[in-house]
Amino acid sequence: MTADVQGSKDASTATVTPWWRDERKRGIASQALVGLVLVGFVWFMASNMLANQERLGVPMSFRFLDSPAGFQLSFATISVTLDSPISRILLVGALNTLFASAITAVLATVLGVIIGISRLSTNFLISRLAGAYIELLRNTPLLLQLVFWYASVVAALPAVKSSLSLFNVIFLNKKGLYVPDPVFQPGAGLVLVAFIVAVVASVVLRRWASQRQAATGERFPAISVSILLLLGLPALTSLALGNPVEWDIPVLGGFNFSGGLAFQPEVVALIVGLGLNSSAFIAEIIRGGIIAVSHGQTEAALALGLKPRWTLRLVVIPQAQRIIIPPMVSQYLNVVKNSTLAGFIGYPDLFSVIGTSQNQTGRAVECITILMLFYLAVSLVISTVLNWYNKRVALVER
Repeated sequence: MTADVQGSKDASTATVTPWWRDERKRGIASQALVGLVLVGFVWFMASNMLANQERLGVPMSFRFLDSPAGFQLSFATISVTLDSPISRILLVGALNTLFASAITAVLATVLGVIIGISRLSTNFLISRLAGAYIELLRNTPLLLQLVFWYASVVAALPAVKSSLSLFNVIFLNKKGLYVPDPVFQPGAGLVLVAFIVAVVASVVLRRWASQRQAATGERFPAISVSILLLLGLPALTSLALGNPVEWDIPVLGGFNFSGGLAFQPEVVALIVGLGLNSSAFIAEIIRGGIIAVSHGQTEAALALGLKPRWTLRLVVIPQAQRIIIPPMVSQYLNVVKNSTLAGFIGYPDLFSVIGTSQNQTGRAVECITILMLFYLAVSLVISTVLNWYNKRVALVER
């Protein structure tokens, strides 16, 4: 009996391990120590910066945002004047950055998919042209390309009276691009509601079609029906309300166009130059993702009687998405960050507006802080959305 008691005491004593020998506790302690060091470093740098600001007689403050800007912008998505506060000018710069980046991302994605698939074409000419396109744009500096499009191509466009036109509603000349401007009348909000309803209905329809195909093997033309919904429902709503959305068509009068929506040459050069450059990188991402899919998948699809275009769309692309999406996140982030080069061709993005505001107010720390927080927030939003989408389309092994 005494031996049993002694054995149980020895076993309980053996289970008590000092914390410095416990791997899990050592890991927690080391992480806490690193965290404290980082917090202390940030606190030291911030306090040192604030002390230097106080010593120079310019304590850190964001009150300068309420001061009149005193300068105008060549392109603005919302109205601004010389008396507008600096905060509104910075808002315009941020909107200009988001506007150019969004259009550039769409243009780069469409062109990148087309060029990437063309690079894999069995046609010798198409494949080599796509390859030359990729190598040319990837191996020349982006700033040089922007200057080329702005100083050479856009400047070589015809004069206003000889503008290039598309259906006599869209005009392009050396002064910029002129497109119809929507004018919203009472009831236009219902058209927007109809479009949102069509989007939701399309998503529900696509899910139902996928479940139906998985259960019965029968395909439903979800894409065609979705397109009809997205175009037809808002159009029918607009007709029922008496067309509350009117279009102001640009008209040539004198030495320039009046009416419509005008985009200066700087906007056109930035979107074209940055979009083409980004499309070359996206094309390589698309090509790499398609090549990574086993060729046996393509052979199996063709053996089942699927046409090449259906094989690419239904078999290859869904499997390639898990490889394509992660590098695409970085590429979309690069689109936003590369837009900071817009100032070299005169486009007033946030980076160039911050520079002007800093020169006028002398608030370098505050301006750089605003700039960093803006790009950090945009990058986090893009990363979050695309990573969520990546998880949605990822193949789950069961």
